[in-house]
Amino acid sequence: MHQHGAAAYQRTTKTVESPREREAALLMKSAASLQAVRDTWPVDFDLLRDTLTFNRKLWTVFVTSATREENPMPAPLRQNIANLGMFILNETREILDMPNAPTRLDTLININRQLAVGLRSAA
Repeated sequence: MHQHGAAAYQRTTKTVESPREREAALLMKSAASLQAVRDTWPVDFDLLRDTLTFNRKLWTVFVTSATREENPMPAPLRQNIANLGMFILNETREILDMPNAPTRLDTLININRQLAVGLRSAA
């Protein structure tokens, strides 16, 4: 019975959640996953790769959306998102190339958390 109620709640949440709230939730999910990897370092490389891949996919969507001509956001904001996204994608690649410094995850964690807070406060 509990599972049916939880599933119904999840379906309802997805339909009433604003795009900003969904983006914030995804950023927090990614930050939490990155933090879990950071907290349990040294980590299995597969877990690190999977966690960074999720974050990279998330940021690829943000960059793609921000750089579309039909995006209604002001051009300077779109450019800032694209620049930040490119930084994150490059940082992710570098971490995967040299996965020996868990502190490198801190930047990704902090960026995701700060943006999520900003999105939630703007919603």
